Amino acid sequence: MRGDEESKRALQRSSLAHLKRLWRFVAPYRGRVVVALFALMTAAGCVLALGQGLRHVIDAGFGSRDPQLLNAALAGVVAIAILLAVATWTRFYLMMSVGERIIADLRCAAFSHVLTLSPAFFDLSRTGEISSRITNDSEQIRQVIGFGFSMFLRNGLMMLGALAMLFATSVKLAALIVLGVPATLIPILLMGRRVRRLSRANQDRVADVTAHIDESLHEIRTVQAYRHEERTRDHFVRSAEAACASGIDRVRVKAWLISLVMLIGFCAVGVILWIGGHDVFEGRLTAGELSAFVFYAGIVAASAGVVSEVWGEIQRAAGATERLLELLDEQPALVTVEPALPMPTRIRGALRFEEVSFCYPARPATVAAGPLSFAVEPGERVALVGPSGAGKSTLFALLLRFYDPQAGRVLLDGIDIKQCAAQDVRRAIALVPQDPVIFAASVTENVRFGRPDASADEVHAACVAAHALEFIERLPQGFDTELGERGVRLSGGQRQRLSIARALLADRPVLLLDEATSSLDAESERQVAAALERLERGRTTLVIAHRLATVRTADRIIVMEHGRIHAVGTHDELIHGDGLYAHLARLQFVGEGLNTN
Repeated sequence: MRGDEESKRALQRSSLAHLKRLWRFVAPYRGRVVVALFALMTAAGCVLALGQGLRHVIDAGFGSRDPQLLNAALAGVVAIAILLAVATWTRFYLMMSVGERIIADLRCAAFSHVLTLSPAFFDLSRTGEISSRITNDSEQIRQVIGFGFSMFLRNGLMMLGALAMLFATSVKLAALIVLGVPATLIPILLMGRRVRRLSRANQDRVADVTAHIDESLHEIRTVQAYRHEERTRDHFVRSAEAACASGIDRVRVKAWLISLVMLIGFCAVGVILWIGGHDVFEGRLTAGELSAFVFYAGIVAASAGVVSEVWGEIQRAAGATERLLELLDEQPALVTVEPALPMPTRIRGALRFEEVSFCYPARPATVAAGPLSFAVEPGERVALVGPSGAGKSTLFALLLRFYDPQAGRVLLDGIDIKQCAAQDVRRAIALVPQDPVIFAASVTENVRFGRPDASADEVHAACVAAHALEFIERLPQGFDTELGERGVRLSGGQRQRLSIARALLADRPVLLLDEATSSLDAESERQVAAALERLERGRTTLVIAHRLATVRTADRIIVMEHGRIHAVGTHDELIHGDGLYAHLARLQFVGEGLNTN
């Protein structure tokens, strides 16, 4: 119900109200816009002056049979045409270039804003739709700002100017034209809102298509592995057909709008030409005046048609603007609690969870973690173990301040991280995720993601420490090799070692390892474990591990189950108990032929 009411209120707002909000992006270029508008008015004036030139050519040139007057009249027409061409070029270049600049700024602002939104926003949104808003919707706005808006003003001015010239030529005939103008505006007013509503629906369907493409191509291996190509294709066809049907509805209404305006306009010109012809026969008008009148009447009709067509585009751009501004209006879920505190320059790495409880925004009825309390001393190595869904990764997300807990506090060096900017908190923490993230860039750029100002020697040293050098040197261009989207040119173990090199290069006081060695073979795991052991010295380390053999040497092990702490102790203390850890250890160590002691 609430959504329906909001939709109704949105439809009741003026279409231009959304476009007005784009002024802050137009303002930096207002000087160029003013020059473009001056050129636009000059061009419109030149077109109107051509009508008088036409009257002068017919009456003074042909009517007087004086070649000199005809030459002068034609010279005047050519001069006006040259000025018209120069003004049109200036108007077109300035408006189109400003439109390109504004849309680039708008896209950058939207993308920059999206980067500030917390993962809670992306939990409830489809990345393909967000991409569609930033690209497709902004393209609709670009068409209007760069071309449509100037055409609307140009033809609007020409229509008004031509009407004034019509009255100056013949009040009787001009009155008939004026009667036809409201008839032209009626379909614009009645059908314009429907065009806007259909345009918004069409943009939503296009966003669905974009989202489906994004999701399917990113997971193409899974699609093909499960022979899901036909179902995926059918789903895409349904989405594409829905977008097509929505677009056809919009085009049909817009076609009616344009054709009705053109029909009304040119029928009015035909009637006026018939009446004016009789006035020429009876001597009330000259042939030149009637020619000029018909010229201006044609301008009114053509301009009305263009105005109605562009108005439909403006309505469509208003719908696209509404969608894009909704994205810009989205507020970050993470708010720095007052009094805001700066994170110390030197961070020791003391961590504390105090009665923390948390539910993911997408699943508000399910407790993901808590209530739980524990502390980690600076330099301590603590392992988090437990079955899947126990809440281990949730603790990492809270430490990185991807989310804030609904209750309790997370402290770093005694400071509640909710009182610090999220970026200040994250500069103290290095993360090695279970699924390594590799960007479509070179090896160097991927490793340098941990510290963008690192030198080539430092990148090299980090790769050596992560035991990644041996496979990097085998790549075609070594450190300059492009790794492809999501690192498709590397194996899982190679991607993981680059991820570890990135964390090594970041060199931060708190280290989060989420199954950091899970993708490695036995030899690589041994080498990386040695590198991580050196990295962990003097740093606070939290390790998530399903393979308990990798955490036997941890200072403490926190066993989690159903979002709560089940037990805490060393490996030896927990293995001799009769709890969850001992049960998991017996299953794993016996299965792997290892001694539990």
